Amino acid sequence: MLLVSRRHRYEGRPADGALPADEEELRERIQLRAGLGIVGDRYFGSRAHVHASVTVIGLEALDDVGRELGTTLDAARTRRNVYLRGVDVEALRGEPFSLDTGSGAVLFRGYRPANPCAWMDHELAPGAFRAMRGRGGVRCDPESDGVLTVGPALLRTVGPIAVPPPAR
Repeated sequence: MLLVSRRHRYEGRPADGALPADEEELRERIQLRAGLGIVGDRYFGSRAHVHASVTVIGLEALDDVGRELGTTLDAARTRRNVYLRGVDVEALRGEPFSLDTGSGAVLFRGYRPANPCAWMDHELAPGAFRAMRGRGGVRCDPESDGVLTVGPALLRTVGPIAVPPPAR
């Protein structure tokens, strides 16, 4: 999955609910610019989000959180940008990596954890905020221009990283 949002929708108090989307946020294709982020996203070129313009999350981690909470989670409500399956995304912190979905590799550097916020209890399920700690993904910056599309992707890293265990 790929998600782009022109505006921040989780503002104010979670009990008041998320702001409505003003356009389709799930995309088949996104364009990235080195050092700036995803073209059209709310964090594109934002100085406040240096080293955090793109968030990547592992779907297995969300599956695990859902099982722990006894529900199925809507991954898009985490508001991350790039959703990957088959890799321990948390291991990308502090690491260079690339993703290639067929249009050439886009280089990234993982920086800090994408910590969950209190909105997760309201938007995903009660207890999600706590359950997502350490599994909320990684904040990254693109280090090259490129395009990502939905579908199979080739992830390259400097060193080996774990593959999550199969879903139970």
